[in-house]
Amino acid sequence: MCRRLRFGVAGAMRIDVLLVAAWLARAATPQRQNHSEGGLAIVGKGNNARKIWAAALALIVILAVGSSVRAQNSAGEWPIYGGSYANDHYSPLDQINTGNVSRLHVAYTVSLGVLKDYQTTPVMAGNTLYVTTSQGPQYVYAIDAKTGKIKWRYDSNVPKDVLAYNCCGGDNRGAAFANGRVFVGRLDGYLVALDAYTGRELWKTQVADYKAGMEITAPPLPIHDKVITGINGGEFGARGMLQAYDQATGKLVWRIYTIPGPGERGNDTWKGDSWKRGGAVIWDIGAYDPELNLTYWGTGNPAPWAVAPRAPDSSDFGRYTNLYSSSVIAVDPDTGKMAWYFQEVPNDAWDYDATAPTLANLRVDGKTVPALLDAGKCGFLFVADRRNGKLMSAEPYVFVNWARRWDISLKRPVENPDKRPTFTHDAKYVCPHIYGGKSWEPMAFSPQTGLLYINSNNMCQDIKEQKIEYHRGNFYLGTENSTLAGPGGYLGKLIAIDPTTHREVWSVKEPWPANGGVLATGGGLVFNGDWEGYFNARDARTGKLLWQFYTGNGIAAAPMTYLVDGKQYVAVVAGKLSAIPSYFGELGQRMIAAGTPEGGTLFVFSLD
Repeated sequence: MCRRLRFGVAGAMRIDVLLVAAWLARAATPQRQNHSEGGLAIVGKGNNARKIWAAALALIVILAVGSSVRAQNSAGEWPIYGGSYANDHYSPLDQINTGNVSRLHVAYTVSLGVLKDYQTTPVMAGNTLYVTTSQGPQYVYAIDAKTGKIKWRYDSNVPKDVLAYNCCGGDNRGAAFANGRVFVGRLDGYLVALDAYTGRELWKTQVADYKAGMEITAPPLPIHDKVITGINGGEFGARGMLQAYDQATGKLVWRIYTIPGPGERGNDTWKGDSWKRGGAVIWDIGAYDPELNLTYWGTGNPAPWAVAPRAPDSSDFGRYTNLYSSSVIAVDPDTGKMAWYFQEVPNDAWDYDATAPTLANLRVDGKTVPALLDAGKCGFLFVADRRNGKLMSAEPYVFVNWARRWDISLKRPVENPDKRPTFTHDAKYVCPHIYGGKSWEPMAFSPQTGLLYINSNNMCQDIKEQKIEYHRGNFYLGTENSTLAGPGGYLGKLIAIDPTTHREVWSVKEPWPANGGVLATGGGLVFNGDWEGYFNARDARTGKLLWQFYTGNGIAAAPMTYLVDGKQYVAVVAGKLSAIPSYFGELGQRMIAAGTPEGGTLFVFSLD
């Protein structure tokens, strides 16, 4: 099918002719039927080819000359993790809105057969939801988006020992759909392509060696005829990399490393040969601007967490900034060439990764600017011009004390030296915590309200550095971190921020951290789940709670929404995080005690 991916770019959108051709070929195919485990029927359109060509050409004209390409495709699909290339977790669907959301009810549920640590967001194309489980993912499901009937199930059969080399609980954040294929990254370091109609494995390519701690938990990003993915492994001393594979064959097209090697610009920002195992992995999803033909990614912390093996052990670190760790990078998706970068935390000593960027058009000084937004784990919200990476602003969105400010003119933070741990100095009450002001939980931007919605954390830490040596497949950290509550008597907060002014428009304090990601809709709503298992709908302009449903299981994942046969649905996966609280010490034990039993269930809601 020809899909118009929603994206906030002024002017006309470039049309991918290959997608149109693929849709035409499928649409013109005579009716046929195949069967798989779930009894899925593949049915061609069987329409007159001449009519199909006419309709397709008309659609191309509409798309090519449209002044806005923000609108989600006419089918109301959600084909990739963030809903669109903007990674903004926004849908213009408005059938469910502030006036009727109180009537929302469960349409169906699907038990996913695997317990705990769910971070997955379903993707949807045609009339099918594609949902991954945790622990591998052990399973990928194709589910009838209207009825909840399982069409097929893919069993990954990942090795039993993958969790021994995993950082944070065996999570998987979801799949991606493009050109009749479902793409999934796995904990065993493989990227696979499945036939979207049968679940058959089309190809399987090894991206990295999981026994070195390099795994894939983020959804891939399909662009043109390629599918792009990063890797995990920053806590194991991996060298970060980003790679593109041919969608049809799984063959490697290009690969770039996020840490420069000898002779490359930036290699001298690393001490000795520390670049070989310096982290800076890309463990989260990217975004893409079709007009600029640039894709954007956040990189992780340098490895190890202890600074001495890779840089001078002080705030006076000179050239040892450890490029391109804790940065946002812009890359040409066709060649892998880096176009620009900005580094959020030079010589990071706190595990302050850059996270998944969001793209939006913002009105700044009376002009529309194509912007990139990143709420880094460091606690600052960065707003940059995505054409060139020039930072327009960087202000805290949570309580921050590791830096006094982020200086745009200096292009770096002004550190508070007392909050930087060294071998001779223990840093006390450093904010934010290693889990970040925001971690992987996606934020949402609504072009309707102009607001950015962030489910933030309010935790701090004490940090003590330790000597560390690298051993392949083992944690490579070098610090001892304790978890403390942040100021104010709460641990989480849902925030609505105007990114042009950094003004907090409204907020809701939450008793626990690690709450679910956010969905914003054209119905004037914001949806999110929380640690205790409540799924909430709020007025996007005021934060007023309009509807709530208790799922019986903690929600960490981000919701999504879609349209089938003219009816809007909202979906979220419930399944509490079990591994992450174990890193939080006594506070984490209180979280576990206050939480729900383990589970893993897809909840889908609709109106009467």
